[in-house]
Amino acid sequence: MINEKKIFKNKDNSKFYLIVFVILFVALIARVLFLGNINNQNIIHEGNMVKAPIELSFSDVLRKSNDIKTMEIKKDDVAIGTLKDGTPYRATITYNPELLEKISKNGATVSIDNSDSFFDTIAKWLPILVAALFFIWLLRLMRGGNSGGGITRSLIGQNPTKITTGKTKTTFKDVAGIDAEKQELMEVVDFLKNKDKFKALGARVPRGILLSGEPGTGKTLLARAVAGEANVPFFATSGSDFSGIIVGLGVAKIKEIFELAKRNAPCILFIDEIDAIGQSRSKHTINDNDREQTLNQLLIEMDGFANETGIIVIAATNRPDMLDKALLRPGRFDRQIHIDLPNLEGRNDILNLHAKKFKINPDINMKDVARGTTGFSGADLENLLNESALHAVRVGHKEIEQNDIEEARDKILMGPVKNRKIRPEDIKLTAYHEAGHAFVSMHYSDIADPVHKATIIPRGRALGMVQHLPIDDKVSMTLEEVLANLSIDLAGRASEEVFFGHNKITTGAESDIEMATRLARHAITTAGLSDKIGMVAIKQANAFGQKIALENASEKTAEIVDTEIKSWLDKAHKDAKNLISKNKSTVDKIAKALLDKETLSGDEIREIVFGKKIVKKTKKTNAKK
Repeated sequence: MINEKKIFKNKDNSKFYLIVFVILFVALIARVLFLGNINNQNIIHEGNMVKAPIELSFSDVLRKSNDIKTMEIKKDDVAIGTLKDGTPYRATITYNPELLEKISKNGATVSIDNSDSFFDTIAKWLPILVAALFFIWLLRLMRGGNSGGGITRSLIGQNPTKITTGKTKTTFKDVAGIDAEKQELMEVVDFLKNKDKFKALGARVPRGILLSGEPGTGKTLLARAVAGEANVPFFATSGSDFSGIIVGLGVAKIKEIFELAKRNAPCILFIDEIDAIGQSRSKHTINDNDREQTLNQLLIEMDGFANETGIIVIAATNRPDMLDKALLRPGRFDRQIHIDLPNLEGRNDILNLHAKKFKINPDINMKDVARGTTGFSGADLENLLNESALHAVRVGHKEIEQNDIEEARDKILMGPVKNRKIRPEDIKLTAYHEAGHAFVSMHYSDIADPVHKATIIPRGRALGMVQHLPIDDKVSMTLEEVLANLSIDLAGRASEEVFFGHNKITTGAESDIEMATRLARHAITTAGLSDKIGMVAIKQANAFGQKIALENASEKTAEIVDTEIKSWLDKAHKDAKNLISKNKSTVDKIAKALLDKETLSGDEIREIVFGKKIVKKTKKTNAKK
């Protein structure tokens, strides 16, 4: 059973001193406010009458010396008393024996009070007491710092690290699409189950395993499955839990969690997002001092425990390039497993695994769904089926249908349907734009990925799109495929020019141009497909939105690269424009069909291109909702 515990709690009296300190500090503030209020008011009660004292200046006291009945002089040259008519007063005077003697001769009672009031005593000693208690609190916290106690332990007690602990029921049967990675980890499972046979041969199992890969590829799930297969305790925490502003907090937490793991060995200790504390020490950050100490403690702990303890540390990160080299050396994280995005077969397996949790129409071919989800991670695929189920509920389906999955995929890729009013001329232009993409895609159907559908239903920022459905996963592209895809990308703008003229082109081709430019730049600067540039790797760096010059290239070479990219794009645009001009009537048919039906399947577009008629339907498919 998996549960969540808060560790590193410590009982001490430091909280008591802190509470007393706060109470005294509040009392000091209250004293200042209260005393000021009293000094400002000095209300005098006489019978049932309440009289507020009048304020007299020093000149008023000199002028009304005959009218004063009583005068009591306190510290700070403040005088209070009453006049002969019973009016209370308050005055600030300068100490003058002659004045006091004159007032006394006129029949007034004059007294001098040099004693400290209760509030004056508090004001004198309270700041000293507060400071003393504060230093006592600090001294108690700092006691035993090297042993993990003191101030560090107290702060840990106030900021406990949450860890997931217990035995997990997750096994390798719950992990799909990463068979090669599972095989790598089977040795770990075998060691935890049968460590004696490894000892007999003198073999040492990896002490640490680093899982890297894109978010959502199943790193945490895989670590949990290892613990489930081996039937050992599983401890999971995050690298950010060891980061703190106070120096020494992360060190103490590292010590505590490794002590906990040793007491429960053999076990799996999983640290997610380890780059939060494992960054290279050559890269400085704001909290560099504490992070480096925490990293040093992690290095010591991983190098310090012996093989027989049975502790295996599994860490996950999306940025393995940021980790310190000492962390990756043999004896610590000495096995690195990179988890790639699933391929076609992997996506099919993942979909079939998650499909068991949903009620899905048995006629749906998951292989086709997998073909249309290139670049999806395992988490993305699970989310796809969940979005499909939500859509099925909204439209009242009893089970997930094919169009529910199509809608969910479009929503994830492009965003929800936009129910906004679009001008008729914009709708028409969008139809011809997408028709251009669709026709050129059909022309290069033996080279490029086949067309799945074309639509002019607006989603997100896109007013329409042509979606391709890869037959299989491509690990590389030929020069012929690159040039064909460039023509397909720029066919939308070319179609706008052919049917509406150059002055009527729109900004709708923005994403097409960006995609084509990126593909051409990669082919020229990285893949070495340009005759002018040759087989030279030129990196294009663009960090944090800043424009940085090409690396490994002179200014002259950079200019040639820009010229070559423009040349490739101009040729692709010219090729697409020629194809559309020569087949203008066919492209026109596709556009009118899109205006009529809003969405065309790949088969319907194929029928138009090859001269077959479309059977008109009375009800539009995939209409706007």
